[in-house]
Amino acid sequence: MKLEVKNIVKSFEEKEVLHGVSFSVESGRALGLLGRNGAGKTTTIRILMDIFHANSGEVLLDGKPFQPSGSSIGYLPEERGLYPKKTVMEQMIYLGRLRGLSKKQAEENSYRWLNRLGVEEYAKRKLDTLSKGNQQKVQLASTLVSDPEIVVLDEPFSGLDPVNAQILKDVIRELIAEDKLVIFSSHQMSYVEEFCEDIAIVNFGEIVLKGDLREIKKRYGQNRLILSAAGYSLDQLSGFCQEKLGDLVTIDGRTRDYLILGLKENRTRRMLLEELLRTELPIEHFGTYEPSLNDIFVSCVGEEQENGGAA
Repeated sequence: MKLEVKNIVKSFEEKEVLHGVSFSVESGRALGLLGRNGAGKTTTIRILMDIFHANSGEVLLDGKPFQPSGSSIGYLPEERGLYPKKTVMEQMIYLGRLRGLSKKQAEENSYRWLNRLGVEEYAKRKLDTLSKGNQQKVQLASTLVSDPEIVVLDEPFSGLDPVNAQILKDVIRELIAEDKLVIFSSHQMSYVEEFCEDIAIVNFGEIVLKGDLREIKKRYGQNRLILSAAGYSLDQLSGFCQEKLGDLVTIDGRTRDYLILGLKENRTRRMLLEELLRTELPIEHFGTYEPSLNDIFVSCVGEEQENGGAA
């Protein structure tokens, strides 16, 4: 199964907010849809779910127009949408019935997912009597109650403590292993790196980077190295490299512990290492730069917060 978003354009009144957004995701893989606040992530998801209508472009499932109402899809919105004064079970059964389940199936699936997420004891409780984290788990159970083939998760870790976040991580891994198609939007880059084989980064309504995350990391790390030296601060090491190694490298950035160096054209790692040894710099660490997703994100769109709402 393959879902394709193709050349989506969306305007609100006179302002165009999406400018030809395109990406695709297949069964058994997870796509990380990333972007700053207001970049267009949630608008894109709402078009995918047919909550908003695009001005142009299309969404296809296996080459045919995608209709969420006629598909097996579960959607966890960033803004939670359950009924606070209703009991957990009655609204889960209601949502299951809306998605085509019999009452018996809806009840069985509801108990199964509440049990899987560790909140079965709250089945008869009203939602607003639960903690924020437990409400979030009930929302996720409601998203999965019909065992959907397509799962769209917008900021799913919001409100979860580390223990409950681990439960959710396990569930997402299970969904991917079961050949579900997963679209995952989150500001927490470490989670995206854990699950997503593909990413699409949105900036000001345009896709600025997309593709296989492993290949993107290789490309961003190509001809770049990390260096640290005993007794040298990163500022001191940067000055040393500019003075002694300026013909070989550029200073491309820094992590908390290392300087990031870029090899100049026709320069090699071996040439750099030989020159470092000649300078007798007390090398503490020298190796290949492996960029994190956060590094890649920042290089594409600038600094971003780990937590916050998506739009």
